[in-house]
Amino acid sequence: MDLTIRPARIDDHEAVAAFTRETWPDREMDDYLPGTFREWAASDDDARRTLVADDGGRAVGVIQGVELSNWESWVQGLRVHPDYRDRGLARRLTDDVLTWARSRGATVCRNLVFSWNVASLGLARDRGFEPATEFRWATVEADADADPVLSVTADPDAGWAFWTDCDARKHLRGLAIHPSRAWTLSELRPADLARAAEADGLFVVGERGTRGLGLRNRAFEADGDRWTEHAVGAWADLDAARALIDAAARDAARLDADRARLLIPETARFVTDAAAARADVSGDPDFVLATDLTDPDIGT
Repeated sequence: MDLTIRPARIDDHEAVAAFTRETWPDREMDDYLPGTFREWAASDDDARRTLVADDGGRAVGVIQGVELSNWESWVQGLRVHPDYRDRGLARRLTDDVLTWARSRGATVCRNLVFSWNVASLGLARDRGFEPATEFRWATVEADADADPVLSVTADPDAGWAFWTDCDARKHLRGLAIHPSRAWTLSELRPADLARAAEADGLFVVGERGTRGLGLRNRAFEADGDRWTEHAVGAWADLDAARALIDAAARDAARLDADRARLLIPETARFVTDAAAARADVSGDPDFVLATDLTDPDIGT
């Protein structure tokens, strides 16, 4: 195709919004791009690159790459106008972002794909992405009277010691929601726990040994409700799950939120523990895939 891949501009917004409003017509969910693309284009810098496919001055495809650390990158927002699908455009956009990420020094690039999005899963595998992990969201109503059944403290050292050898970390490959980038995952670090503790957002379940970890990373509004979000919820047993979920409910009430959500591993143990702790659990898991940018064939 005689198309140009170029940096996004703010004036691409209307074209991008037009072909992304009905991204998933068979699902009761809206695409976030019409509401975020203008900000993406306006705030691109050395650590974030938004690209569009241009056909005669009209944007017909979009993608964004994000630098998460000095070695981790993330790709998101890949969309192609329906009239331009099945022509290799999604592959071109993906390869250009992977090339950019490698130029920034990244050795790994990850993305998130809904488990039901077969087309995007197939594209990711075709471009060298391999399965990394999968997760769901456990959600709970805010409750100022929630009383955890076990002691909950804010000890980052105890929390880190628990995280390094817990089942959740093994399943999640050490990943949690990035502290400043919504819907992106990066490797959890001791500094993340320290920051959460300073913000009164670290929850370490400790009674007869450390048995659980959660850390709030942001509050946000969606569909008229205010949420708190925990980068990860990890626990060793059902009592610890109950304590951590109760702590999240109490914290949400303290911050005048309506509910809290915690990222949890997609395993029978964690999903059923969350249910037994009276949390709701998202109906579909989300998949995280990763590609090794030290491989010179990736992104070419």
